[in-house]
Amino acid sequence: MPASSLEEKFEWVTAAGWDALELRGKGGHSFRERLPELRRAQANGVVMASVCVEMSHFIGAFDEDARQDAIANMLDQISVIAEVGGKVAVTPASWGMFSLRLPPFTPPRTPAQDRAVLLDSLQILGERAASEGVLICLEALNRYEDHMINRLGQGISLIAELGLDSVKVCADFFHMDIEEADISASLRAAFPFLGHVQVSDSNRMEPGAGHLNWKPALDTLAELGYDGYLALESRLSDDASVAIPDAARFLRSFELR
Repeated sequence: MPASSLEEKFEWVTAAGWDALELRGKGGHSFRERLPELRRAQANGVVMASVCVEMSHFIGAFDEDARQDAIANMLDQISVIAEVGGKVAVTPASWGMFSLRLPPFTPPRTPAQDRAVLLDSLQILGERAASEGVLICLEALNRYEDHMINRLGQGISLIAELGLDSVKVCADFFHMDIEEADISASLRAAFPFLGHVQVSDSNRMEPGAGHLNWKPALDTLAELGYDGYLALESRLSDDASVAIPDAARFLRSFELR
């Protein structure tokens, strides 16, 4: 966005047709270090709805020290986003760590070991989220970016076993377009566990810039009564001053709310 402070970004993005900001949660506990900035922004009326982690390692890391660091940073992000009025913290199991579709094809852990690691991580995060009154949402990534959780149903299987209402799934349309046979059917099945939605098109550009069939999916969310945010997580096909307002108009044309 053509702005620097959160206040300026919020003013710009609301003028472009959006209602809130999704923040990025970097590592090194830097998100907690931003608290003075975030508190000031909240006091000035900035709506910070969610935070999505942006680190080099995640809660499903093979290295135990890296996994524990990812958990510690996510605990910070859960508490900070709650303090500034947000409702959601998002993390994948991993990103860029391993793909079953690329050499060497055999990961260092078995599927059962992967599951145990993720259950342990989500238990810790889910308990913190419950105490803070927010959600921790597990994002399913496509097969080339993660080998553990590629579809919403796989995430739901973990969450159902945990039995914590504070742990939900995040549906990202770009990943669903690759992995889900029927996006609408997947959303319908996942809805009791759906905590957050991120939007980008088939080419990872803004909604409307690719070939994804948005109407059935957004109609399904409307029919089910989804009342959360659609968070724009995408690259842009044009200058931000053009692409971001265009994406808002495109999504609003479906009259989701």
